[in-house]
Amino acid sequence: MIRLLIADDHPVVRDGLAAMFAAEPGFEVVGQAGDGAEAIQLAETLRPDVILMDLQMPGVNGLAAISGLTERGVTARVLVLTTYDTDGYVVPAIEAGATGYLLKDAPRDELLRAVRAAADGTSVLAPSVANTLMNHVRTPPTPDIVSPRELEVIELVAAGNTNREIAAHLFISEATVKTHLLNIYAKLGVPDRASAVAEAFRRGLLSAAG
Repeated sequence: MIRLLIADDHPVVRDGLAAMFAAEPGFEVVGQAGDGAEAIQLAETLRPDVILMDLQMPGVNGLAAISGLTERGVTARVLVLTTYDTDGYVVPAIEAGATGYLLKDAPRDELLRAVRAAADGTSVLAPSVANTLMNHVRTPPTPDIVSPRELEVIELVAAGNTNREIAAHLFISEATVKTHLLNIYAKLGVPDRASAVAEAFRRGLLSAAG
């Protein structure tokens, strides 16, 4: 018997999924959660085998919930069930600890098989999700690691402008320039202006822009 917890902020979706699994032999729906915080709480209390996890939920979202479950050592397998299949959702969910990733338009039989597979520890990915992951792995880092505005700032830094000159050029405050620089340092993993310029050249950010 596979013990299942359903986490989704839409009651109609939860009820529909619960009814579907309740009608199938070998499944027991032990609980329903309306957000990520409740999902974590119920998972620790009810000890389900598999958690069907939506990603977009109010408060604690699905991604944060997956991370929270992993940090707490909850052994339940998490099968993401969402409408989003872009790498901005897929990659963080898998990295956070999700066992599988399906879309809400998945056929009923596919969803049943996926939950059974997840309970056995087997990863299950929707075809479009698998393609997204493959493209993410194959595609080298692109210059969009920094925002367009941050790219403008680092270009002006590379040209030798001071913070005051950058602020005047971009019609923003010096405080905003400093904020952009701090963000750039964090994204590039560097401590200062000179290192940021060097790293930007190494990654092709400045040459790509020029």
